[in-house]
Amino acid sequence: YLKNAAQPVADADEQMKIALRQTVRGQVGDLLRPNSPEKPAVLTVTGLIPSPTPASVAADTRSVVSTADTNAGLAPQQEAIVQDLLQRTRYLLTLKGRPPFRLAGVEMFEQLQAVARCVDQLLRYAPRSEPRLRHLRAGLRAALRAARADYRDLRQAADWLTQIADVLDPAGKPARTGAEVRAEWEQSLHELKTAAQASPCLQGFAEKIDKVSQSYAPGLFHTYDVLGLPRTNNERESEFREVK
Repeated sequence: YLKNAAQPVADADEQMKIALRQTVRGQVGDLLRPNSPEKPAVLTVTGLIPSPTPASVAADTRSVVSTADTNAGLAPQQEAIVQDLLQRTRYLLTLKGRPPFRLAGVEMFEQLQAVARCVDQLLRYAPRSEPRLRHLRAGLRAALRAARADYRDLRQAADWLTQIADVLDPAGKPARTGAEVRAEWEQSLHELKTAAQASPCLQGFAEKIDKVSQSYAPGLFHTYDVLGLPRTNNERESEFREVK
């Protein structure tokens, strides 16, 4: 029921995830690519005199040496922290969702936001500036800013789905009749339709959730009135397997 109700939310979340991932890679992809060994300049010998090293190759060589010296000068702990943050960011770009409750785009946004906050703290207290962290922070801020409006709507829709699931879940609640659960459930649907007026996108999500909810309503509440009746078809089928 909830997976079907969440379908437009999951589709929009997937689109946001792809866009967010592309923006992050566009902003800080050079940092996130794994380091590959640089090729040193090669002198080819013609007769007894080596051919001159091309200016561009020489410049690249100086750049490699300069970068190596800089990295060598960093404290090992600081370098380990930088690499951990870059690895964490790379991992977050690979998240996959599992609707209705795990929306990868929402999770990616929130976890990248946590990385950005961590970088803020490090740059505030670090004894010296770290250009890679400043680059990472600027790139993450730009990517998160571009996705913020979509994230707000998706976060709200995800909260609605969690709220409906909580109303239907008997765990940790006093015993309720089917009629009592249905009254709470209908109140939740009414509240989300009211809140959805804030955004056309939310209105679309709310209409789909309400439409699917009404189609499932005839079968949702029997289990609260019949003691021991499984709440889902999967649980019912497990009983058939046990008898078999």
